[in-house]
This record gives sequence, C-alpha cells and structure tokens, in this order.
Amino acid sequence: MRDARGLILTPELAFSEVPALDVLVIPGGPGQEDLMDDEAVLSFICAQARSARFVFSVCTGALICGGAGLLRGVRATTHWAAFDLLQYFGAIPTRARVVIDGRYVSAAGVTAGLDGALRLASILRGNEVAQQIQLGIEYAPEPPFNSGSPQTAPPEITEAVHNALRKITERRLATAQRIAARLGIKLVD
Repeated sequence: MRDARGLILTPELAFSEVPALDVLVIPGGPGQEDLMDDEAVLSFICAQARSARFVFSVCTGALICGGAGLLRGVRATTHWAAFDLLQYFGAIPTRARVVIDGRYVSAAGVTAGLDGALRLASILRGNEVAQQIQLGIEYAPEPPFNSGSPQTAPPEITEAVHNALRKITERRLATAQRIAARLGIKLVD
C-alpha cells in the first residue's frame, strides 16, 4: 500500500489477524473519504472500537469514526476545514484542540494529535510518564506565527488556505452527506 505521498506501507497482519486493541488510533488526511466507503475498514474499526479502551482520532480521522457510526452523541473535534461536517455523523462538534468524551479522544489537526497523544498517555500511564514522553520528543512548540487556526490567522491567509482546500472540502462534504443518509442521520436546521 502507498500513502497519499507515495510512501510504501507494509501491513504485517490482515484485519482478521489483529488482536483486540487497547487503543485504536484513526488518522486522517487526504484519502479519508475513500475509507469512509470501505466496508472492510469500517467493519474493522467497529469491531475494534467495541472492546478498545480508547478510540483516538487525529484530524479528519474523526470523519472516519463518524462513517463507522461511532460518533452519535459524542463530543468531538477535527481539522477546522472539516469541523462543520461532524454534524453529519451525529457528533456534538466541539471547538478545541483535543476533546475527550468518555473513551473517545479526538484531536483537531495533525499537530493537535501530539497534544492528544500526550493527554491519552497521561490518562493511561500518568502525568509523569506523559511528561517524560514530551521531554523525550522535545515537544515545546514555539510557532513563528499566530496562524494556527482561522480565528487567529490573518483573513488573507485563511482565505488562501480555504481556496487551496476547496476541492477536498467539497469531496468531504459530499461523502459526509452520503454517509449521513446511510446512517439515517437527519440534520436539524
């Protein structure tokens, strides 16, 4: 298998061979729409989610969780450009970098995935271990700009990124609408 950038990924087990997972991690990114129609992937996610202690989505991985029917009534977040799509899966959209609702953990975007992973490590192993991990990876963000969200980025930057993401955003909307219909989720105006 290849990822969206051509990196070759070699799975070591078939879905049927994977033991019950303690933490199920669902990443997002380009290509997530195809997975939302892949019955083998969705069945695997549903089966693993039933027994997993935690389900952790990063970025638009939340939409995949939604496609699997896992987000009904669950507070969740995702990348800002896909945030409005959470409603199509019965989720309770929550604007935060990391949202923990019971055993569901969602992180807004790729870098928020680090924050979510540290929060989850803290829950599973304690604050000290999470802090050791943070120090071990030297995670001490000092972004050069305050453009990490549409609320803080200059309007022209937000518009440029919206324009760059327009095609994938349109595909994601169409996928979300189709999946919502399949799940029988009706949006309230």
